[in-house]
Amino acid sequence: MIPKKYLIVIVGPTAIGKTALSIALAKHFNSEILSADSRQFFKEMAIGTAVPSSLELQEIPHHFIQHKNVKDTYNVGDFERDVLQLLEEKFKQHDILFMVGGSGLYIKAVLDGMDYFPEVNPAIRTQLMIDLDEKGIHYLQEKLLRLDPHYYKKVDINNTHRLVRALEICIGSGEAYSSFLGKKTENRDFLFLKIGLTTDRDFIYDRINKRVDQMMEGGLLEEVKELLPHKDLNALQTVGYRELFQFLNNDISLEEAIEEIKKNTRRYAKRQLTWFRKEEDIHWFDHPVNPEDVIAYIKSRTT
Repeated sequence: MIPKKYLIVIVGPTAIGKTALSIALAKHFNSEILSADSRQFFKEMAIGTAVPSSLELQEIPHHFIQHKNVKDTYNVGDFERDVLQLLEEKFKQHDILFMVGGSGLYIKAVLDGMDYFPEVNPAIRTQLMIDLDEKGIHYLQEKLLRLDPHYYKKVDINNTHRLVRALEICIGSGEAYSSFLGKKTENRDFLFLKIGLTTDRDFIYDRINKRVDQMMEGGLLEEVKELLPHKDLNALQTVGYRELFQFLNNDISLEEAIEEIKKNTRRYAKRQLTWFRKEEDIHWFDHPVNPEDVIAYIKSRTT
């Protein structure tokens, strides 16, 4: 009898402790970890994306962490392809592998496949980029709210790449971007189990605030200064970098930038929870989590 192969997916909001738990689990099962945090792909963004420490990375083999340059184009389709190739290889050695992260769209692509979107006129994107430059991000945010209020509530509305992508589909197809989501499901040759970490929202927010302070003490501003010449790249349109670019551009004070990072990270965590709470097949554990409880649950479902 061929043993079943399982991908154990650990999800939850930022700063809740997914990394520590995943390492404990991977050690127990003598396994490896695939990161599903789209912000951690890039080598130059270690501090602002809370990449696992060098010690943590040495404890267990990790994949899809700092394997790309910020100048590289790397999207969810590329990630899906690369992960499936790696899983095929690694499942020859392991019956259980772990995927850990908070990027719901990237996890969904691996488990269910990519959604289909119609081709649209490239001139639409060109005009949206002009609107972004001339009228600002708030103009595009309001436009998305009108055209697709459902997706507006789910997406990081400060992520210009996702904002423009959604709008070009809405305008080009005449349909809401969200209407194309969740229709395609691929059959995978592995089984999966989803585990979610959650806790009181105030506790998560407090952890986020402390983490941002630690990032600043750890050299986040210096990291962002090095990336200033590339500030318009898609990879850098994200929390922790965007706000400090504003400071370096003399638009806001450093204190304001830090508070904006905390606020926007809290909003990001809230959106993550909203996304994952809608998935009925996640088994939730409350923080603090005893790894032995999660190990027992995994064994009960995979043996």
